[in-house]
Amino acid sequence: MDEQESLPPHVLIFPLPLQGPVNSMFKLAELLCFSGLHITILLTENIHNRLVLHTDITSRFDQCPGFQIKTISDGLPDDHPRDGEKFLEVFDSLRTKTKTLFKDMLISDSLCVDLDGEVRRRVVSCIIADGVLGFTCDVADEINVPIFCVRTISSCCLWIFFCLPELIESGEYPFKDDNLDEPIKSVPGTETFLRRRDLPEFCRSGDLTDPNIQLFKTEGQENSRAYGLILNTFEELDQPILNQMRTICPNLYPIGPLHAHLKKKQTTLRSSSNSLWAEDRTCIDWLNDQLPNSVIYVSFGSIATMTNDQLIEFWYGLVNSKQNFLWVIRPNSIGGEEWKSKMPVDLVKGTKERGYIVEWAPQEEVLAHPAIGGFWTHCGWNSILESVYEGKPMICWPYFFDQQVNSRFVEKVWGLGLDMKDTCDREIVEKMVKDLMVLRKQEFLGRANHMSKLAKNCLMEGGSSYSNFDRLVKDIKSLSNKV
Repeated sequence: MDEQESLPPHVLIFPLPLQGPVNSMFKLAELLCFSGLHITILLTENIHNRLVLHTDITSRFDQCPGFQIKTISDGLPDDHPRDGEKFLEVFDSLRTKTKTLFKDMLISDSLCVDLDGEVRRRVVSCIIADGVLGFTCDVADEINVPIFCVRTISSCCLWIFFCLPELIESGEYPFKDDNLDEPIKSVPGTETFLRRRDLPEFCRSGDLTDPNIQLFKTEGQENSRAYGLILNTFEELDQPILNQMRTICPNLYPIGPLHAHLKKKQTTLRSSSNSLWAEDRTCIDWLNDQLPNSVIYVSFGSIATMTNDQLIEFWYGLVNSKQNFLWVIRPNSIGGEEWKSKMPVDLVKGTKERGYIVEWAPQEEVLAHPAIGGFWTHCGWNSILESVYEGKPMICWPYFFDQQVNSRFVEKVWGLGLDMKDTCDREIVEKMVKDLMVLRKQEFLGRANHMSKLAKNCLMEGGSSYSNFDRLVKDIKSLSNKV
């Protein structure tokens, strides 16, 4: 028997180099490793360096045979910001510069694996790559290796990307006027609630040549090239949308929530962070002193930025609500640093009485804390799933990309919170915080607890995500035997 055939399949995982996708793909990698597969996770050098600085990735997988981390250049200079509006430059560089490096890596001897102290060359038997990295499908086809796509954004937003050609063909996009509350009718399954303002923010440009439109309008075509599409969601949350998506990508693997799926596995690995920032754990000590469901957690994720004026409006709204709050204000997320030295006295006083501010927090642990009664979020998909799993209602202030769509689903489809998009007013903030934490508290907690039970049940043996993950592992093994 060939040595390669006697070893487990060797899966290469290539995440999109952003905090959310990297976090999700590491969890997927760990799950597959626990299922007996050999895993190489491929990170851009920039992402790898930040993880080494803030996490234990260099030692975390010492007890996992066949697990390794490799790096690849994203083709950009070290001082490139790689976030916000500049992130599209990362896509361009990955497509034009990294693609060749990726193919060379796969056909070379650089993917050796250390097995019990013996370094062996391992042929990649399967690729799992972020579906927006279309060049990975090109390379997989060229070298005849099966590939699965993963999308770590929400299924509801991905479905809108699938429908962008129909939106354009129907004349609904570009918009014919400035009425953002006009209903959208060309996205099947959303006709009763989706508005123009709920589409991804780049749709507001009205420019068919916008690089975002050009990139995402081919999502349906690109993702359907893979053997299957892996999604970080669960049937009970997204079934209507998933059924629509199956008309384009029939072989879906909804295996989420990934963060909780991983925790369900009995392993020897300790719980670890994949954060690109240092986590301030003093906030957990502060939460320990608060009453159950009495604190609203505020975090706008790893990319969102705001102006000083927006910061002040949000801050006044929080303080005036008279609710306790834990607020993450990420370094360099506010335009200018003068806010640190020019805070109005009443805000400083109100924060000392009821608030706690950190630069970054261990979010999964925070949301699981009994003191947290609500989450004011940018509506990144990982954040929503973590909140859903822990049964925490949400206030949604979306920043970009899938977040505009997500916030509409949180309020109108799932009934798990309030959508505050396109608003930055202290009175509205105060009202929504009071609605979530006081006036409609029991209503929102009831719905959130119900969805939390569904999320937990789907990961039990026989549950939808449990079964879909089991099917994924079997399919990887079957396909790998044919390579």
